[in-house]
Amino acid sequence: MVSLGCAKNLVDAEIMLGDIRAHGMEVTANAEDADVLIVNTCGFIDSAKEESIEAILEAGQRKQLGKRRGQKLIVSGCLAQRFAKELVHQLPEVDAFMGLDQVSEAATIVRKALGDRASEADPLNLVTSKSRFVPDYTTPRFRLTPNHFSYVKIAEGCNHPCSFCVIPQMRGRHRSRTIDSVASEVHRLVEEGVKEINLISQDTTYYGMDLWQQKAGPRQPVDSSQGPTLTRLLERLEQIPGDFWVRLLYTHPAHWSQELIRAIAASSKVARYVDMPLQHIDDEMLGLMRRETSRRHIEDLISSIRAEIPGITLRTTFIVGFPGENDAHFEELLRFIRAVRFERLGVFTYSREEGSRAAKMPGQVPSATKLARYRRAMALQQEIAREHAQSLVGKELKALVEQPLVARSEGDAPEVDTRILLNRPSPVGEFVRVLVTGAQVYDLRADLSED
Repeated sequence: MVSLGCAKNLVDAEIMLGDIRAHGMEVTANAEDADVLIVNTCGFIDSAKEESIEAILEAGQRKQLGKRRGQKLIVSGCLAQRFAKELVHQLPEVDAFMGLDQVSEAATIVRKALGDRASEADPLNLVTSKSRFVPDYTTPRFRLTPNHFSYVKIAEGCNHPCSFCVIPQMRGRHRSRTIDSVASEVHRLVEEGVKEINLISQDTTYYGMDLWQQKAGPRQPVDSSQGPTLTRLLERLEQIPGDFWVRLLYTHPAHWSQELIRAIAASSKVARYVDMPLQHIDDEMLGLMRRETSRRHIEDLISSIRAEIPGITLRTTFIVGFPGENDAHFEELLRFIRAVRFERLGVFTYSREEGSRAAKMPGQVPSATKLARYRRAMALQQEIAREHAQSLVGKELKALVEQPLVARSEGDAPEVDTRILLNRPSPVGEFVRVLVTGAQVYDLRADLSED
């Protein structure tokens, strides 16, 4: 399997491989040995779609030129869910397309693809129109992450109307797992030696809200005190014995609460780290993006988080070059970045997604302007990141060892944030104490503290 895209897609890949193994098949890292190649695609933005198509074409070429006779190619993931009808005719080298609702049925689809299809002109299109699947702790998984960290998908789908995004069209409406289901999975992972649990969904802070609505009914008032929330989930995870981190990824600013902030501050297990994509700060742009929030709300929320959770690391992302963004909007964004000084920050250039509201908006920004704004924003963030890294020199940190000479702090999520370069080898997957001795723009250098 080749799995592309975000951590949410990676969990889907793990579920597919878990079902395949549960049905007696083997997974191999060598494509030449495989009866079936699976490309798990991403369809979020143009660059991701291009990467997915390239991976499919490469797999198709490998299938045609390889030594394994009768090898089959299956395409899954967001690109398949979104464009299967078109791709069936454009990619004849593919034997089957499967949708997001079928990740737990991968073994059945593999068997269908391996059937005698010599007389079939087109690939199998097994994609269903609406996605309703949500994993449970009993769903088999074959973990693709290192032994010391894992992603736990607490919900699937999204209810937000963001004008730049088509994820709700692909993954359906928000669907939360139960607290018991998530806690059971985390408990098992910790028993297996996992040191870091990364909670993920399209909107982690919306967790549980759909379950209140189901219980209350469409015309009844919603009482959050009687239903599951992210706060209740974190309180439950706090009770699981063991030394491990719980990290919150993909939170939306509209659904934060003082209760959640207090829960993080009181927790001994939740990492002092918040991933909260903001996308913009100018109120006009937030309105055009349909972000369901405002500058004042965002500024008040950031102030509350930093005031009540000492040592917090804030990570965010912004979009530049969104339709209608002018120089004044962009300069306002730069002023905000300069004032707030996010510890971690990423920038995307706007991608015009077919089927999104924003794709039809007037005022589309030229590519050269988008790229210039991206470079200015990232140059500013590089200065801030360098100064933040320098401020940590001389401090002692708890870190999780990723490789013998590389670790991550509580303020660094796997695969997207900075690293700590160690002065001597340490056991992978263990927590250590380190003394920061230097900085390299983003990364830190550190000595292992003596016991």
